Amino acid sequence: MANTTSQKSAGQLLLAFLTRLHFYIGLFVGPFIFIAALTGTLYVMTPQLERMIYHHELITDSRGTPQPLLAQIQSARNSLPEDLPLRAVRPATGAGMTTRVMFKDPGLYGWELQTVFVDPVTLEIRGTLASYGTSGILPLRIKLDYLHQNLLLGPVGRYYSELAASWMWIAASGGLILWWTSRRRYAKANSRNAYIRHRKNHTKAGLIIMLGLFFISATGLTWSKWAGSNIAQWRHSIGWVTPSVSLRLNDIPSAATKPAAVTQNTPHAEHINPHVDHQITADNTQLTVHPADALFDGVLQAARDAGIDAAKLEIRPAASPDKAWKVREIDRSWPTQVDSVAVDARTMTVTSRADFKDFPLVAKLIRWGIDAHMGVLFGLPNQLILAAFGLTLCAMVIWGYRMWWQRRPQPGSPAQTLMHAWIVLTAPQRWIIIIIAALLGFAMPVMGISLLIFVVFDAIRWRRSQTLQSAHSV
Repeated sequence: MANTTSQKSAGQLLLAFLTRLHFYIGLFVGPFIFIAALTGTLYVMTPQLERMIYHHELITDSRGTPQPLLAQIQSARNSLPEDLPLRAVRPATGAGMTTRVMFKDPGLYGWELQTVFVDPVTLEIRGTLASYGTSGILPLRIKLDYLHQNLLLGPVGRYYSELAASWMWIAASGGLILWWTSRRRYAKANSRNAYIRHRKNHTKAGLIIMLGLFFISATGLTWSKWAGSNIAQWRHSIGWVTPSVSLRLNDIPSAATKPAAVTQNTPHAEHINPHVDHQITADNTQLTVHPADALFDGVLQAARDAGIDAAKLEIRPAASPDKAWKVREIDRSWPTQVDSVAVDARTMTVTSRADFKDFPLVAKLIRWGIDAHMGVLFGLPNQLILAAFGLTLCAMVIWGYRMWWQRRPQPGSPAQTLMHAWIVLTAPQRWIIIIIAALLGFAMPVMGISLLIFVVFDAIRWRRSQTLQSAHSV
């Protein structure tokens, strides 16, 4: 009988500690989780709005046979006020769509590219906008993405989103334990009591989106700076690496080697030298041609012949003579098309490939998980589910704060601290908590540092409370 009482008492002490920890997470991390949920919801619900705002750049009324990529690239180059390095080309995905010719511009932030939208039939320039990422998002959603990532604060702002992602699954786990241990007691509680009503709403919402909390937290951490780096190293150590093509060529082309694409039905091929820019005449207009531009059509055809059949794809020229060109599919909706090939532009042969069907199951799950997190895997249904999740999570945070406000400590009342719950724990419980906290803090440094801040803050409150109690007892 004594053992049963002792075990029950130890469980109650541990539950009191978890309750206090759950409270601190909600109080201090709750605002960051709220902002991440709200900005994420805005991001996933705006693809359609983006297509409306940038309709002129994305859509064209012309119909007919598309011009060679060489001509489209040349038109894009001539529209720029200065010569910029060509980063990639995304051919039009169908009739009435524009081609994206993407340049690296030092005036843009981070991985943004200066993107020229070209009518593939008439070569009309439909506009120039910054684009970002595999999804090719445009200025409106770039701002929303940065707001979600870093609150528009740059690299330092990324700590906020990593903080939210690190604690979200811990808060969900603690909330699940608290619900399970108190479900019978609160099931019979009077819902006309404001605190009870908000608690029930908070709990029901959490149970409904519980799986989503773990999913969004896990996938979000893969993008984070510190935890994401640890996750990448861990995946590499156990072989959970996403396959990719090798761009390394066996030999470096000699100066006398002439690119194959220039000798194979390339417009104006007789005028192009592979080593310097040249002037050619087209309809009595002087045009500057970059030698590598003439290779895009041949590289695209080689990739098509090798089975790259998605409408959405991207062609990236070689970064150096000893590297291959890369052609990759970028359609991440269902069914996923993300195959890629490396092409030797000298011979127009495929030197390496990575097909999604051959990916290990874990790599496929990671790919699908990230795309579902971004709202692109299942299109509109994916967007609606994420929006419902995000708004529910925002409501949970609000209900949590309402609960705290209704039971906030009154002036002069004893402080309820984590330290009070800690000092009455058994020695084994303390050691288990310390070990778990150390491991999680190492894996998720932002969470670990924030936990230390919680502990210091709590210790100060506890010490002040002890001092006041001692003064009153004298």
